[in-house]
Amino acid sequence: MRNIDRRKWLKTVGMSGGFALLGGFEGFAFTPNLNHQGNYSPITLNANENPYGPSARVREVLSSSFDLACRYPFRTLSGVVNLIAEKEGVSKDHIVITGGSTEGLKACGLLFGGKDTEIIAADPTFQALLRYSENFDTKVHRVPLNERMEHDLEAISQKISSRTSLIFICNPNNPSGTLLPADKMRDFCLSHEQDAVIFSDEAYYDFITEADYPSMVSLVKEDRNIIVSRTFSKVYGLAGMRIGYLIARPDTARKLKKVVMANTNILALEAAKAALTDNEFYQFSIAKNHEAKSVIYNTMEELNIPYIPSHTNFVFFKSGMTVYELIPAMEQKGVLIGRPFPPLTDWARISTGTAEEMEVFSKALKAVLG
Repeated sequence: MRNIDRRKWLKTVGMSGGFALLGGFEGFAFTPNLNHQGNYSPITLNANENPYGPSARVREVLSSSFDLACRYPFRTLSGVVNLIAEKEGVSKDHIVITGGSTEGLKACGLLFGGKDTEIIAADPTFQALLRYSENFDTKVHRVPLNERMEHDLEAISQKISSRTSLIFICNPNNPSGTLLPADKMRDFCLSHEQDAVIFSDEAYYDFITEADYPSMVSLVKEDRNIIVSRTFSKVYGLAGMRIGYLIARPDTARKLKKVVMANTNILALEAAKAALTDNEFYQFSIAKNHEAKSVIYNTMEELNIPYIPSHTNFVFFKSGMTVYELIPAMEQKGVLIGRPFPPLTDWARISTGTAEEMEVFSKALKAVLG
């Protein structure tokens, strides 16, 4: 499903008034994640996963693909690359398949990091690229989020120097869930792509509901010095399969392919192919995510807890106690929540879950903070 179609669909079903059409999805019989004992305790709302995936179509494909597990994935890889290239509107030379988007981030940290180089990023944000690059003596400048919990693009600009090799922007940001205004993001990239590579982490892009919000893939198509990362771990429900991809201009993509180490496996590739064609599950996941966020918002408002409206599948909220106290308190109530994100240690992150999981979360948070 094209992104613009997704947003038109969201508008049709009524983002502010509930998903009246969700009843049409209930026949898909997706099974929520359960632990090994077959119950909901503890429920895992700490890793921004899709609790409904993989879809029934993906599961069927996986079941029929085990005979291929004895084969190396090269032949299947090219088919997935072609599908992704078609989806993104680029040539196959722009696509780098990775073992989850995390491998792509680490590959960039290796390629563009090292002694005498500097990377600039927000604080807090997703750390995989930054911490991996620091292993190779890269200097990482962490710039605090602004008062709206967004990337402070002006402050980031002021940190750029002749040693700056890469600027990392997670948009929407993890953990704050905020989205940069489209014009500001594009202007920043165009202003600084000659100073350093701009890395746009779009792991949560599918959850953006703003009409026509542009992916920075549009700039890659213009041959700009931009890298975009995407993943099958979120809306497609394949976090455990480990498959993602990078989109970059061909000269950069060739360099990245040389430093990607693990790649992925043939079952993940077959799952990705099936997921890309499963529009019904895609729509279902987007709708259920909105439904779960509404429960989180309502709980926060009942408790008078500040929170940030999210463009992702998680919500960042101000807990009123340190997250180091809140995490074990919630676990005692059967709910796992996100890890600490210093320096914002009085804020916490909660992932969306099934309707049943959201009910458990709401009761647990009211018991702990009410």
